Amino acid sequence: MGKVLVTGGAGFIGSIATSILCDRGYEVVVMDDLSTGHADSVDPRAQLCVASLLDPEAIHETLTGCDAVIHFAGKSLVAESVKNPDEYHRINVDGSNNLIASMKKLQISKLIFSSSAATYGDSKEHPITENSTTIPTNPYGESKRAVESVISSSGISAISLRYFNVAGALQRRAGWLAERHDPETHLIPLVLAATDDQPLKIFGNDWATPDGTCIRDYVHVVDLIEAHLLALSALNNMMPHSHSIINVGSGSGYSVRQVINATEGVLGRKIATIESPRRAGDPAVLVASIAKAKSLLNWQPTRNLEKMVSDAAKSQGLLI
Repeated sequence: MGKVLVTGGAGFIGSIATSILCDRGYEVVVMDDLSTGHADSVDPRAQLCVASLLDPEAIHETLTGCDAVIHFAGKSLVAESVKNPDEYHRINVDGSNNLIASMKKLQISKLIFSSSAATYGDSKEHPITENSTTIPTNPYGESKRAVESVISSSGISAISLRYFNVAGALQRRAGWLAERHDPETHLIPLVLAATDDQPLKIFGNDWATPDGTCIRDYVHVVDLIEAHLLALSALNNMMPHSHSIINVGSGSGYSVRQVINATEGVLGRKIATIESPRRAGDPAVLVASIAKAKSLLNWQPTRNLEKMVSDAAKSQGLLI
């Protein structure tokens, strides 16, 4: 099946990708500096190299012998990126530059890049297609767009997958691989963690949506990784040196209220909430068009919102 380098393979999405790649017969090398990832999340069948993408020598050594790269590594908190834009450029963009430079030296020409819907910014198009204007509203989104630009001019055969909201978890024999973010900013884990003492904040109830709350597109992490595996295979049939950008989402959105209702149904209890003012910069609706993923990758998600919530709840011991 070949040898694959997974950067950021100790993180939530990267660790699940690593485990599934091992299941499918790939030899996997994980490169992660463990600044936000967890060594105990890395599948024991994979080789873990603790190193940074800011270290070109470590990249070269880790990449040697690999056939392809799946690039998850990078910082990903929007609020943090606003406070530390230079740090986000240094780690996300400069680090990716180092990775791509080493790939070219070693003549490794297959790359799957973990991009983001944050590249679109506050898009007025619904659904958002890959041809929609990209005007990021924060340094995190700008860093992802910058890396895409680097890839396009690199001559490497690549697919950038622009994720929307990733949720769910994966059960392994040794336990669950799930979100372990600090701080946690994703809606479903926050809904699950809400208590009477610390209710979930609903930021605005007067948006131009059917129930007044924001609508977002959610995709189960296992469906997301299936898209990566299909993208890896698709690189074999792409024109050499070409770069495709593909949205990965559900193709339909769920409002904050719908996520709360789904969680209440899964848990069989009410979720404590509190109405809060809108947050500056929040768009009312962000939903992906996944037509390109269907046509180029023959991919579409199979796990619904209830499955995302129930897997996340089971991973936290809230359900048996």
